[in-house]
Amino acid sequence: MIYKNKGLWGIILGASSGFGYATAKKLSEQGMHICAIHRDRRGAMPSIEEKFNVIRSFGNKFITMNMNALDPQARKDALNTLQASMEKGEKVRMLLHSIAFGNLKLIAPCPPADDLNTVRHHLAKNLSIDFEKLNTIINDLFSSGFSRLYPLADAPLYNNEILATEEDFSNTIYAMGTSFLGWVQDIFQRKMFAEDARVFGLTSEGNSLSWRGYAPVSAAKAVMESISRAIAVEMAPYGIRSNIIQAGITDTPAFRYIPGNAHLAASAVLKNPFKRLTKPEDVANVIALLCTDEAAWINGDIIRVDGGEHIAG
Repeated sequence: MIYKNKGLWGIILGASSGFGYATAKKLSEQGMHICAIHRDRRGAMPSIEEKFNVIRSFGNKFITMNMNALDPQARKDALNTLQASMEKGEKVRMLLHSIAFGNLKLIAPCPPADDLNTVRHHLAKNLSIDFEKLNTIINDLFSSGFSRLYPLADAPLYNNEILATEEDFSNTIYAMGTSFLGWVQDIFQRKMFAEDARVFGLTSEGNSLSWRGYAPVSAAKAVMESISRAIAVEMAPYGIRSNIIQAGITDTPAFRYIPGNAHLAASAVLKNPFKRLTKPEDVANVIALLCTDEAAWINGDIIRVDGGEHIAG
């Protein structure tokens, strides 16, 4: 165990699923104490507690708080609780911002597409099969994972009636961008960071590609990346390293809210050199590596964890 008896803590925002949970599990397994911040409904807690019990089984300190990490007062309460639980000499080694809370709306109505039906009618005619039956077959195959049919599967459903507003952008940028800085600054001001600390945010390929319905989140990712670069420069004298993890397409609860997520996933599988999606554990493994002493010289970077997905055509 790398961190056993070293008195080092990891704070994870969004720790009950996806990248956050996988990272909490990995770092706890390696001996780090974990403060897990999450926001979940009461009905979901039994299954979440089962997952948290896996982390508890590693025998390290594990604090969980079900609260709104975007509320400044809640942030203050969380850090008060953590400080009260830390023994003399214990410090925060790692902060992971894994909050997925934003608006997924179009900025302009999506025009109707008729090319898909044209292709399907052509296929039905050439295969001498009923058009509706062909539709059923295609969608059944697609939903069961036959990703090479993704261009023929039902198109993503977009809400043309409710478009993204400036307020939607502002709220999303705060939730998935600038709140990262708030947490880093508050921990820093309390002198809770270790002499060699690591802070991480998460981004995606949507930071440079335009996906319909993703514009507010894309803007938030760009903001987070710029904040991380500033932290990497201005907080380096205090021992804080800041990096952004750009994960490949990963089937997480947050990803399933993205319009057209099935198309994105199938396309990613096709072009990924390893012919699979990224897993939360892939990202957790890299974060664990970046938390080691040997990774101290990695700072201010965007690190792709996608198996080569971004370089494949």
